[in-house]
Amino acid sequence: MLECTFEPNMLFAGALDRSGFELFLALAMGHFLGDFGLQSDRMAVEKCRGKDQTLPWQWWLTAHAGIHAFLVTLITGSAWLGLAEWLLHALIDIGKCRHAYGLGIDQLLHLSCKALWVILLFYGLSATR
Repeated sequence: MLECTFEPNMLFAGALDRSGFELFLALAMGHFLGDFGLQSDRMAVEKCRGKDQTLPWQWWLTAHAGIHAFLVTLITGSAWLGLAEWLLHALIDIGKCRHAYGLGIDQLLHLSCKALWVILLFYGLSATR
């Protein structure tokens, strides 16, 4: 059976060696980097259906959520949590694009996912070790 493991660099090594709060803070910082520092104005607009001009909206949304997936994977060392982040981040952003909620709820939902990743790492995944 082929096993794929990810070895985070020394900056993010040992996610479970930190407290849950420290890990949540690192994930929250990564989130704000991905949502505001690494998301271009074009990406922020064109990731929404009907707003795409240069590329189909699905590409913009996939790329944006993929950045978040990479950051979660890097910080936690878990590609599975990164994959879950990719999917949930995209779904949350689709809701915002459809005007189901505003920026505040959008950010609350994203940060709730980060709390869920911490809970899964400390209580779900660590129980299998």
